[in-house]
Amino acid sequence: MATSSIKLPRRLPLLIIDGVLFPGASIRIPVTSYRNMNMVKSHLLNRSSLSSAIIGVVPKEVGGNIEEDRTNMHPVGTAGIVVQVTGTNWPRPAYTLLVTGLCRFKLESLAQESPYLVGNVKQLDKLPGEDISGNADDKNSELNDLMEQFRELSAKLIDMLDLAVPAVVRLKRLLNSLPVHSLPDVCAAIVRASHEERLQILDAVDLAERFRKTLPLLIRQIEGLRLLQKAKKDGSLGPPTIQIEKFAPLTRQRVDFDDEENEDSDDVSNLEQKIKAADMPEHARKVAMKELQRFKKMPTHMPEHSMTRSYLELMTDLPWSKVSPETIDLSKSKRDLDNDHFGLDKLKRRVLEYLAVRQLKNSLKGPILCFVGPPGVGKTSVGRSIAKSLGREFHRISLGGVCDQADIRGHRRTYIGSMPGRIIQGLRTVGVKNPVFLLDEIDKLSSGIHGDPAAALLEVLDPEQNCAFTDHYLNVAFDLSQVMFIATANTTSTIPPALFDRMEVIHVPGYTHDEKQHIARNHLLPKQLNEHGLNPDLVQFQDEAIKSLISKYTREAGVRGLERKIGALCRAVAVKIVEKNKMMLQKVETTNISENSDTKCDDKHFATNSSEFPIVIDEKAVEYILGPPIFDGELPPRVGMPGVAIGMAWTQTGGEILFVEATKMEGGGQLILTGQLGDVMKESAKIALNWLRNHAHKYDIPIVNGTDLMENTDIHIHFPAGAVGKDGPSAGVTIVTALTSLFNGKVIDPELAMTGEITLRGLVLPVGGIKCKVLAAHRAGIKKIVLPKRNEKDLKDIPASIQADLCFYFVSTIDDVLQVAFEEPFDNLPQKVNIPQISSKL
Repeated sequence: MATSSIKLPRRLPLLIIDGVLFPGASIRIPVTSYRNMNMVKSHLLNRSSLSSAIIGVVPKEVGGNIEEDRTNMHPVGTAGIVVQVTGTNWPRPAYTLLVTGLCRFKLESLAQESPYLVGNVKQLDKLPGEDISGNADDKNSELNDLMEQFRELSAKLIDMLDLAVPAVVRLKRLLNSLPVHSLPDVCAAIVRASHEERLQILDAVDLAERFRKTLPLLIRQIEGLRLLQKAKKDGSLGPPTIQIEKFAPLTRQRVDFDDEENEDSDDVSNLEQKIKAADMPEHARKVAMKELQRFKKMPTHMPEHSMTRSYLELMTDLPWSKVSPETIDLSKSKRDLDNDHFGLDKLKRRVLEYLAVRQLKNSLKGPILCFVGPPGVGKTSVGRSIAKSLGREFHRISLGGVCDQADIRGHRRTYIGSMPGRIIQGLRTVGVKNPVFLLDEIDKLSSGIHGDPAAALLEVLDPEQNCAFTDHYLNVAFDLSQVMFIATANTTSTIPPALFDRMEVIHVPGYTHDEKQHIARNHLLPKQLNEHGLNPDLVQFQDEAIKSLISKYTREAGVRGLERKIGALCRAVAVKIVEKNKMMLQKVETTNISENSDTKCDDKHFATNSSEFPIVIDEKAVEYILGPPIFDGELPPRVGMPGVAIGMAWTQTGGEILFVEATKMEGGGQLILTGQLGDVMKESAKIALNWLRNHAHKYDIPIVNGTDLMENTDIHIHFPAGAVGKDGPSAGVTIVTALTSLFNGKVIDPELAMTGEITLRGLVLPVGGIKCKVLAAHRAGIKKIVLPKRNEKDLKDIPASIQADLCFYFVSTIDDVLQVAFEEPFDNLPQKVNIPQISSKL
């Protein structure tokens, strides 16, 4: 800004302050009074030129207390230019002005008192940049001596201060660059002085007089510093302390130099030491040092000051080179996994493979494993067990419902309230660069207006790219190659293909009845007894009770529902124990009073020795506590009539059996589908119906008027549990079997369930999720299962104990399916073909 182009107006809006503004100095002025607020709103916020930013800053007289009383105004003030206006509306409206003094003026009269003060002023000294060489005082020898003496003393004062304080360095630079005639005003603004002394310097229009009034203040500060240094050196707290209190105001005001400056200097020093100790890579260290240099020069009142400090603290907290030592022992890891989880053989085998390769080659990059399976099968707890067996830190990140890519990659630091992403925050939390990260519910990511978090995970989960992962907030590449990422999901259908391609999928199916019984006895039951404060000696769970819980109350793939039911039984037992102990205590107390005995009853001793303990939980007790069975006798009432077939389906919660009901009525040949079906299942129903219309003559189906079975007939196909959405390519064979049963009046084998998709040519196509479907059928009491021929290879994943209870039929065409479904042969078909099957006898 060229100050020489500024011309002092004849009239100036006036701002009354408690302190004194000197030409060449800058101060921040809080504005809270009514008149001053009006001046800011009317004059400054709506200014149209540079001259509109000039105001008159008038100090109060000595002893003046009322800010808006014009009788307290000092006759001499300082014209200043408003450099910055900041405001706030909470808790009440207020402004803060940053004003730089230009020159002195004399207040001749008030031109306006409302809505704010405006005065007629007369300029007393020169504006900055104006030529003063013609002033006769410059040639006066006395003035030259004063100026030289003042320059020497000001340099001596600076030399006595601590140059390690950034504010002192700035002050030295300022005093060396100022012209000599500006030194008195600047020094008067810096040193500690009374209000009366400052007013005397403000009134000194003559330059020599100004030097003479300021020199004693400067000498006083130097003397105060000398006494302070002497007191520190001698360690005395006597008279020198009194002199310091009297003569060292600069120590409190500016060599204090401000407490915030000293604290800021300590922070800078601490941050610099942390950066050196963080052992960062070269590219990260350069960025950190560059930000530190910016931080040193940044005023503390700037909003960016705290942001830069937070960024540097993050840089120093990240584990750039810290790793947790690994203890790889295959036999121990196998024991730990077996103790923590029953079953899950495929998953455990993959973990042991990783450990073996890790032991042979230490530079192996972290694999990206994805455990896919229904809820409650132990996917999350397996991740924690892997970290335990490796000796690594464990951190879980829940991704369910995340719809902002900034949760993964962080916000850019240009935004207010920005923060790093959850990957970098997790590394900061665990403190090592080789933890086990569990990305839970990765299939439940969603995209929104703030980007796609699944796309942001591509770089994280790509072993070829994550060695230089860049968070938007950090903006420095961080090596994630040593992190072992484990993702969990209930289904792979909602995972984007590009993200799915970067992970090694391990399917975790549901548990069998035997596995559930083992888990309940050895894991869930001890856990629930401990959580409910029950001693195992007080309660005994029979095997029949646990089997009843599994088969009649918790037909699920996992064991969460089973654990909740066991918890309900434990709560009922706790109530029974408390009631019995209370009754026994009352009985003993009555006996003691009557016998005048000091004998005391111990609850634990009574509980373990009473004939009423332990409390036995059998099948009858389970039904008494939990109510009638939920799934008992489900199949007989729903099957055994024409038009009803049992299918098998896979859902995100595991396998399920699926009833298909069909009926016909008079109508116009419409096909009605109900049960909240998806497009794929609707197509399967149409294909099944059209195939049957073309092959009706083969299956003893009467055709009206010899034309079409749909002539004057409507067909309604219903999938019960209509509130649950159903879709998938595995219901074709079940629908065509139900329709065949409907039209020929024959009943399908009630112990038979089936799965598979069909084509218009009558072929049976393979489907997925065989193990989950078979386990669900076994839980429901099914004895016979029809599977596509090409799914015969999937039988190896089914436990032998399950195979022993079931009979499997493998079919290639719809004709094979219908021959298995109906025991009676069809008149129009050749003799029954031998369908491949595997049963317990085989």
